[in-house]
Parts: sequence; C-alpha cells; structure tokens
Amino acid sequence: MQFLLFKLLFAFLVCIAEAVTTMPQNSTIPAVIVFGDSVVDTGNNNYIETVIKVNYPPYGKDFIGGRPTGRFCDGRVPSDLIVEELGIKDLLPAYFDPTLHAQDLLTGVNFASGGAGYDPLTSHLVSVLSLTDQLALFKDYITKLKKIAGEERSSKILQESLVILVAGSNDITNTYFGTPLRQSHYDVPSYTELLVSYASSFVQDLYRLGARRIGLLSLPPIGCLPSQRTLRGGLARNCVDEYNQVVQLFNKKLSAALNSINRQFPDARVVDIDIYNYFLDLIKNPQKYGFKIANKGCCGTGTVEVTFLCKYACPNVSEYIFWDSFHPTERTYRLIVHRILEQYMNYFIM
Repeated sequence: MQFLLFKLLFAFLVCIAEAVTTMPQNSTIPAVIVFGDSVVDTGNNNYIETVIKVNYPPYGKDFIGGRPTGRFCDGRVPSDLIVEELGIKDLLPAYFDPTLHAQDLLTGVNFASGGAGYDPLTSHLVSVLSLTDQLALFKDYITKLKKIAGEERSSKILQESLVILVAGSNDITNTYFGTPLRQSHYDVPSYTELLVSYASSFVQDLYRLGARRIGLLSLPPIGCLPSQRTLRGGLARNCVDEYNQVVQLFNKKLSAALNSINRQFPDARVVDIDIYNYFLDLIKNPQKYGFKIANKGCCGTGTVEVTFLCKYACPNVSEYIFWDSFHPTERTYRLIVHRILEQYMNYFIM
C-alpha cells in the first residue's frame, strides 16, 4: 500500500514538473506565428500611432521584472504561453520589437495588434494594424526567413509551424454594437456572415503563403466581459445574452466555413478551436477553478477600466478571472491555453 502511494505521489510530482505539452512521437512544431487582436498582442502597438497602448503600469505587474511590455494583461498572454508549453521558447516576440534578432524568426513571431478585428473598419476606427496589414508583415517575414534559412527550409518551417488567429470580439462589441456604422447596413446574421467571409479569406491567404497548420479561436462569451456587463447588463450587471447569442451564431458559421476550407485543401489542418463553453464555465463557476471574482476586473473598479483608464491594480490578482474589464489575467489564460493544447494539438499533426 505504501509503495502504491509512493508511485502515485511520484507520478503527481512528475506531472507538475512537466511544464510543456507532450508532443506525439515523430511530430514537431518548429515555430508559432500569431495574428489577431489584444488577446495575443505582445507589443506591436507600442510602435504604431494609436491610443490603444498598454506599455505603462499597472499592465505587466506580474510580467518578468514587473515591467509593462504592451501586453494587455498583468503578465504573459496566450501567444507566450503557447510557445512556452510547446517548449519552443519562453516568449513570442512582437514583429515590431526593435530587439528582434534574425534567429527569432526561425521559431516564430507575433503580428497581432490590440484593437484589430476581422472587419477592416474595426482596425481603422482605432488606427491599429488590420489583418491586411498583418498579412503584409507576414509576407515581409517570409522574405526575411528565406534569406536566413533558404527556400527549402523556410517552406518546411511554414508548413510545420502552428499559425494562430484570434479576432472578432472587437468587431461585435466596438464596431457593431458600439457604433451605427455597420448596424445601418447589416443585421446580425449578415454581419456575422461578413466577419466569417473575412476570416475565411484570411485563412486562404495564409494557405497560399505556405501555412498548413492553422488554428482559429472561436469567440468567447463576450456578453459576460465586465465592461459589457456594466454597459448593457443592467443594474445587476448580468451577462448580456444578446451578445452571447451573436457570438454563438458567429462561432457556428465560422466552424462550417473552416470545415469547407479543410475539404478544399486536404493537405492543410485548419482547426476550429472552441473556447466558448470552457470560458463560460470559468465565469459561471469561478470557485471550481480557484478564483473568487468573475464579474469584475482586477484593475480599478473592475467595471469599465481598460487601457489608459486602468490606473491601479488590486493586490490579489490570482482571485480574479479578468485583469481589466476586457482581458483575462495570466492565470486565466494559462488554464485556457493548457486546455486548448490538450484538446486540439492532435488535430494539427494528424
């Protein structure tokens, strides 16, 4: 009996010690390349003319050295956590980072820009990098990669890299419901169709440029973000069911579109990474995951503060699912990323 307990304890400790996701035999992911919005931006907005910046305290309070880096979080964001769990490197650098070295290109970079969306208007409204801009930077990256690694090796890196796209939340909360600019021309079904068409076109552009392992994150339950609860959730700050229903409609259409692309390009693995239900469970049952507060962010009052409105942080970040009124904490991101890699990695390497 004691020996059995020892074996179980040893196995438990080994699991804790293993910080990286175990890859199936004979499979490799040489690099991670990320596109999208503030959920995955690791600092590109620091180097463009926009007010959507977070390169100041208290952002980054739990990052290495407690320094703000332009990540919309208290610490690391999913881009970093994915490369860390895959054992590639500790952080995924922003493509605009002036300290970026040629060797960094071999293991992946980040083109995401806080405030971006599938809809080009979303990025234009806040002067950030649109997906078209990000794709142009990706082409520039490929040119540089070929100079470093040569044509054949570059092609192999692109084919085997994990390419991640995270977008859509800003389109619905900021552009569609936040302005009259799209509502006057599109109802909800037609606007979600528009977003899916942009997403589909972007994936096909990535394919034409050599990417073969492409993952798109579904939208989370944005009606339960602290900011949306405050703005549209009434006095009780309830989740906004209307927004969540729009998200579910979009996610369903996106999944169908990605299935169609997979049939069109059988040598590709385009994966619909569904985080909606898991994230909703985190929010509805925070104690189950070791959190205490799910309806407010750690920053300021936690109800509306984001970016420059975020002046101070709570002393106990680990109790919160959200860092500010729009973005989760590093601890929350770690749970989501681990879940994603555990559930979806096999789809990319089949």
